[in-house]
Amino acid sequence: MGPDGSEIEIPDELYGVLRDVATALSEGLAISIAPHNTLLTTQQAADLLDISRPTLVRLLSDGEIPHTMRGRHRRVTLRDILDYQERTRQERRRTLDRMTEEAEDDGLYDITSTPRR
Repeated sequence: MGPDGSEIEIPDELYGVLRDVATALSEGLAISIAPHNTLLTTQQAADLLDISRPTLVRLLSDGEIPHTMRGRHRRVTLRDILDYQERTRQERRRTLDRMTEEAEDDGLYDITSTPRR
């Protein structure tokens, strides 16, 4: 509902985004909204991934993240950075799930510790 009492219907997805934005702002967090085709510098992309710029450049050179050249400068789309972030998150989750399953199969969760005397 607007400050003037007007109401508009919004899709559930947009409501979720607006709720998350309002929550973050109420917690004092900064919010940035940008289209997924926004071009980032290598430093901006590295900052977003919380890695060093040389590490990002290596990922670009290895083909892990697509990029374009603007003159002598590499540019990366926000979408490609978010996709890479999601891929690595999923890989970590699968690895942790596999490690947990192996530990369960080996009975490591059945071991109880004995107090030292």
